[in-house]
Amino acid sequence: MPVVNNPESPSRGSSMTEEICLHGFLDFQPPPEAWKNTLLTMSTKDSPPRHEIQLSRNWLITWARRLFILVVIIATLRWLDRIKHRWYIFDPKLLHELAQSAVATYPNDARGMITHIVSNLTETYPPAQIRLNTHEDITEYLIIFGTPLGTEGHSGVHTADDYFHILIGEEWAFRPGSLEMERYTPGMVNFQQRGAVKQYKMHEGCFALEYARGWIPPMLPFGFLDTFTSTLDFPSLYNTVRITGREMLGNLFIAKI
Repeated sequence: MPVVNNPESPSRGSSMTEEICLHGFLDFQPPPEAWKNTLLTMSTKDSPPRHEIQLSRNWLITWARRLFILVVIIATLRWLDRIKHRWYIFDPKLLHELAQSAVATYPNDARGMITHIVSNLTETYPPAQIRLNTHEDITEYLIIFGTPLGTEGHSGVHTADDYFHILIGEEWAFRPGSLEMERYTPGMVNFQQRGAVKQYKMHEGCFALEYARGWIPPMLPFGFLDTFTSTLDFPSLYNTVRITGREMLGNLFIAKI
């Protein structure tokens, strides 16, 4: 006797529905591209965008290069500072003796002293070795500095040792922390070590043979800035730059650094 299924049977109807749903789910196959997009979305949802990663890498590379360049520059400057003595020509001891000789030969005669100093230096240092007028190069300068009226101010912090040989008059100086005035008269030398500072005063009229050895170019702004901040004496600035540039380039052409 055949069995007739009752379509209204609740249990049978539920079972068929479940079978249809299960078969339908198992038979559903999403396209491969859909799976790929889904996985890509899941993998990149919490990751930073690719362009941000590239920018971060570029930033690190840029600063690494800058740091490398800075290290190379510092190492080069330290090396040059250790060997700069090879380019010195003048001897501070001989210059002191020359200044004392000028004071003894031409007392209180500025022109006579300058002629005496230049003639002796010309005999000692031939033109092939050094250009002598107002001598300036990268590591040394030698000038006659002074005024018949007197002056005073801050010495400045410099990158060279400075030897100030008094020819006429007096120079007074004061070092921070000291309680006494330093006094320099004709034939004496006021030595200021690189990096040191003093207050100085050229009492009344005073002239000196000034010799500096070290790195000269970084000292130049100290003498230039007053032109822009107070004096506006651009003609004098022009002459200073012109003479300094001429002397430095002229000495470089004869291999004097």
